[in-house]
Amino acid sequence: MMNTQQLLQVVLTTLDDGKGRDVKVIDIREKTSIADFMVIASGTSERHVRALAEHVVEESRKVAMIPVGVEGEQPGEWVLVDLGDVIVHVMKPQTREFYQLEKLWQGDYSRLYPALDAIH
Repeated sequence: MMNTQQLLQVVLTTLDDGKGRDVKVIDIREKTSIADFMVIASGTSERHVRALAEHVVEESRKVAMIPVGVEGEQPGEWVLVDLGDVIVHVMKPQTREFYQLEKLWQGDYSRLYPALDAIH
């Protein structure tokens, strides 16, 4: 069974491989019991957003992590992939700016990590 840090690594590597932009990891363990980490990434278009999310689903399945759910594939403005301990949001930049999930969840700046720092 894969631990949360390993799953987070798979997600971040997959988003990086797919050219996801402005990838952020938010540690939400002290804020909610729904998950440990939230990953937010931007895609350049609806097609790119959908492709990134699909790639996360495919790669998670390869390591025996079946998503709890996937929402928003159509129209592709914002796709959520629920992997249990890690929730992935892939959004178009305009959608991300509008909803500002980072501001909603981060609380203090020490909990918002650049993607690669979160796994070290």
